[in-house]
Amino acid sequence: MDQPLTDDGQRLQAVTNAQEAAYGHGVDYVAGSPHLLHHRLRAWLVERMWRLVDTSFARFGRCRVLEVGGGHGTFTAQLAAMGADVTVTEISKSSADVLCTHFRHSPNVQVMHDAGGEEIFALPADFDIVVCISVLHHIPDYLTFVRRLTALLTAGGTLTTYQDPDWYPRRSHLEAAADRGSYFAWRTTQGHLLDGARTRLRRLRGCYDESMAADMTEYHVVRKGVDEQALVEFFNTAFAHVDLLRYWSTQGAALQRLGEKLGLRNTFGIEATDRRPGGSGSR
Repeated sequence: MDQPLTDDGQRLQAVTNAQEAAYGHGVDYVAGSPHLLHHRLRAWLVERMWRLVDTSFARFGRCRVLEVGGGHGTFTAQLAAMGADVTVTEISKSSADVLCTHFRHSPNVQVMHDAGGEEIFALPADFDIVVCISVLHHIPDYLTFVRRLTALLTAGGTLTTYQDPDWYPRRSHLEAAADRGSYFAWRTTQGHLLDGARTRLRRLRGCYDESMAADMTEYHVVRKGVDEQALVEFFNTAFAHVDLLRYWSTQGAALQRLGEKLGLRNTFGIEATDRRPGGSGSR
């Protein structure tokens, strides 16, 4: 039954189930993921991570990375090529199997199928970098989630998150209209228009069906995006340096180029570096 959703931990299981259903065998992660579709955006993210990994090697003489929600391993491969020791997690069993196959000959990559999203927090707290790419908007209580991730870092470590939609109410009218228009223009080329229309009608009513993967996988629509400022406020309590990166990201290639040219922004990343000893973070 359709019902309004609250942003609390009670929805975690519904979201986890939806992720397993939506990202099953044969799914194409690239099709709807701008950070994988567009070379310039993907290259920019890789360059940001190269810098963080280089800094870790310079500071610690090593780089132990926890990548949360690695999908099919696009960025896992990059991190491994940089020389990092990578533990990559996935909620989806199918995606975890793909990762195991891709990295079966890579001794510096360890794959973890974290079906409930909780096993990750039993890992030793000795990571130099935690990476989340297109992850937080899937998680109902993302503030608690990043606090718990922070506890997995060594002193001086880095937590970085990219590719999350920013807080809708904070967008300008132009950015909000451009974001919606770009998405719908792309969506009409993808087929399944009737299902898409039904999903849109439920969203307009503010009601969501927990049994429908379409309503739960993109959880940011439930609570109007991800509050980047609230995340920055937390990171400032736990890290010496916090950089907020706002940028434009949409599926269509032409609309991606246009948004970049106009300087529009609808997506953000945060790089929180140099975790303070004893800084905020609990499991």
